[in-house]
Amino acid sequence: MAYELPAGDPEALRRRIESGPQNIWRYAPLLPVPADVADKPGLNPGFTKLVKADNLARELGVTGGLYVKDDSGNPTHSFKDRVVAIAVEAARAFGFTTLSCSSTGNLAGAVGAAAARAGFKSCVFIPHDLEAGKVVMAAVYGGDLVGIEGTYDDVNRFCSELIGDPLGEGWGFVNVNLRPYYGEGSKTLAYEICEQLGWRLPDQIVVPIASGSQLTKIDKGLKELIALGLVEDRPYKIFGAQAEGCSPVSRAFKDGQDVVRPVKPDTIAKSLAIGNPADGPYVLDIARRTGGAVEDVTDAEIVDAIRLLARTEGIFAETAGGVTVGVTRKLVESGVLDPSLTTVVLNTGDGLKTLDAVAAGPTVTIRPSLAAFRDAGLAAV
Repeated sequence: MAYELPAGDPEALRRRIESGPQNIWRYAPLLPVPADVADKPGLNPGFTKLVKADNLARELGVTGGLYVKDDSGNPTHSFKDRVVAIAVEAARAFGFTTLSCSSTGNLAGAVGAAAARAGFKSCVFIPHDLEAGKVVMAAVYGGDLVGIEGTYDDVNRFCSELIGDPLGEGWGFVNVNLRPYYGEGSKTLAYEICEQLGWRLPDQIVVPIASGSQLTKIDKGLKELIALGLVEDRPYKIFGAQAEGCSPVSRAFKDGQDVVRPVKPDTIAKSLAIGNPADGPYVLDIARRTGGAVEDVTDAEIVDAIRLLARTEGIFAETAGGVTVGVTRKLVESGVLDPSLTTVVLNTGDGLKTLDAVAAGPTVTIRPSLAAFRDAGLAAV
């Protein structure tokens, strides 16, 4: 999607952005939204924390500065609130009455919440076997939630058919017929990261891959900041992260292929379980052009990385965050990611949505007495 960006003095644009609201609408001049967007009813996501992760850096051996962009702080606890916010404005402009989507979970909740706030009806479609936490979050906002037998790719195909049928008249599918607008929301991650780094580009950024749209739009956002003179023009590397059980882009990268061959997902990282990623070829191009890479990790490595991030930084990530942290560790250990450079890792959602992945009970159960506590050997911990 192409549209005109503001021209003029970069310093004046920086000041304008910095004086804006503490959400994505501070970047409204750089987005396909009306000038008064901040005054309309919405969830106003964005400007989430960029956490300097010194404890995690020591564990991974990163010396150049490690940051976690933690999007679990968004209204429905995932980065999907960003993309939906832009799609909602497009839906208003086109006169749609119902918001919809095909979703691996997070998007369904984001659409349901945004529709409720903005006064739309909603009907969202998900694979029938999603994690319970995501199902509850998608259903609680009062819209219709439809489970489809099969994988996400089956859900997406069904939604594409529905758009062309009279049954779908007046429906705005945020990631299908509104997709060009939807994708622009991910650029705000790039904008925020650079602003929060003091208007600097990160040297390296690790991004999870589902459809691949997020990674491509982060690259677009970084290039726009350079073109506008808001950041210094210098090299950066983008790394893609997948779960081994759904890693078609990683396989293509490692095999030196330009074609991404579809796979049947089999991973606990259900938010990344898209076996036929639409933007996979573009991800390959960006990883290669920037000097990055695409890597994958096992389910066991994902769980270990979730626990590592929680133990070191107090951030409970969903499985996609475990993928990015796990891949970062793997890339450092293999020498592919330079530990002496500034690195940003994305956590795109809250671990409360994927509790089954790290299900655990008390480390020990005792009687309510000091003697029992002492006998358990915990007093000196």
